[in-house]
Amino acid sequence: MNNKLQAMAVFVQVVDVGSFTRAAEILQLPKATVSTLVQSLESALSTKLLHRTTRLVTVTTDGAAYYERCVRILSDVRDADESLSRARLSPSGRLRVDVPSGLASEILIPALPAFFERYPDIVMELGSTDRPVDLVEEGVDCAIRGGELWDTSLIARRVGVINFLTAAAPSYLERYGVPKHPRDLERHRCVNYFSAKTGKTYDWDFRRGDERIDIAMHGVIALNDSNAYVHAGLAGLGVVQMTDYLLMQHVAAGRMVQLLPDWTSDPLPVHIVFPQSRNLSAKVRVFVEWVAELFSSHPQMRLRAAGQPVAAAPAATGVASAAAPATAV
Repeated sequence: MNNKLQAMAVFVQVVDVGSFTRAAEILQLPKATVSTLVQSLESALSTKLLHRTTRLVTVTTDGAAYYERCVRILSDVRDADESLSRARLSPSGRLRVDVPSGLASEILIPALPAFFERYPDIVMELGSTDRPVDLVEEGVDCAIRGGELWDTSLIARRVGVINFLTAAAPSYLERYGVPKHPRDLERHRCVNYFSAKTGKTYDWDFRRGDERIDIAMHGVIALNDSNAYVHAGLAGLGVVQMTDYLLMQHVAAGRMVQLLPDWTSDPLPVHIVFPQSRNLSAKVRVFVEWVAELFSSHPQMRLRAAGQPVAAAPAATGVASAAAPATAV
C-alpha cells in the first residue's frame, strides 16, 4: 500500500510539472525510479496515464480522471496524518479512568493539576473505588490496579510497586499492648479487608529473612474501601495492615504507630490496564506515560529491599486485572 501511495504521489508530481526529470528533482528520486513507479501504476490499471515525447509529458483522458482521484486521496492521507500528529501533541476528548480509592486520593488526584496543565484538552471521568470494574462492559478506557494479572483479555503495563506496613492507633495500643512478633497478633483485634468481588477476607503476611508467616487475622470489622479501612484504624478499632503511602502520614503525625518494623509484607505490583479490543488512543497513551512518570518519582511506589526502612510520604507529589485477587491500593 505504501508503494501504491508513493506511485500516486509521483504521478501527481509529474502531471503538475509536466516532466519526469523535474519531478525527480523535486522528489529527490532517481529519474529511473520516477519512471518505474508511473509505469507500475499504468500496468496495475491496465491503462495509459501519460503521453510521453522527447520534450513534453501530457496527461491522457484516463490519466486526468485518475489524477483528480489521486489528489483527493493523497490530501485525505495527509489530513489523517496531521490530525494524528496534532492529537499526539495535544490529545483531547473524554478519558474514563478507574483507580483504587486510596491511590486516587493520596497520589493521583494531588498530581492531576500538572497533568491537566500539560494536556488541557482532555476531560477526565475518574472512578475512585476499590471495586474491580469490567473495563469493556463499563466503558472504562484504562484502570490502575494492584495485584498479579489473571485476565488475559487486558493489556498491562507495570508502572510501580506498592509496599505495606502494619500499624495501630495509640489508643488501641494503650488498651491491648504492643505486639512484638507476628504471632502475637493472633491475640489482638484487627481491621480486616475483604474483596468486593468475592467477599473473601485477605490473610496477612510477614517476612523476615527466610522466615515467612501467614496469618488469618481475627477481626472485629472488615471493609472493602482503603480510605475507610485507614479511618477504622485511626478510630482504634484494631491493628491494620495497609499500603505505606496511606499510613505513613499518620505515623509521622503520631496518629498511628508502626508495628513490627523488622518484618515486611509481600510488595504488590501495580499495573495500568486497558482492553485488547481497543486501540491505544493518544489520550490513553499520554495518561499511561504520565502515570508511569509520576509513580517512578514517588518514594512509596518504588520497590524496596526487605528490611529497608520506609520513608515518610510527602504531602503531595501502576495494575491488576479485574479478576486478580489483590488487596486494595
